[in-house]
Amino acid sequence: MDKPLSTKPEECRYSFFQHTQCEFFPCHKTAKPEDFNCLFCYCPLYALGDKCGGNFTYVGDGIKDCSGCLVPHGRGSYSYITKKFPELAELARKKDTK
Repeated sequence: MDKPLSTKPEECRYSFFQHTQCEFFPCHKTAKPEDFNCLFCYCPLYALGDKCGGNFTYVGDGIKDCSGCLVPHGRGSYSYITKKFPELAELARKKDTK
């Protein structure tokens, strides 16, 4: 068995999950449902607005439509999402100081 700290997150089981029994699986159109990652069912990057890095549009009143986005649902999404956590923490800090 490899040492856990020397293994890339994409190679670890904790970074990929599929809930194929979910009535919405896959919840976004994809040509490769076998690679669809349900780990971030609701994208934690939504709050970053236009800095999330995903494929989205605004539908009015600042509401994002992420139905065309697969960023949190790919096999390599774990590393991308977790690298954005400092930005989320900063956003949370700003809100607490108001």
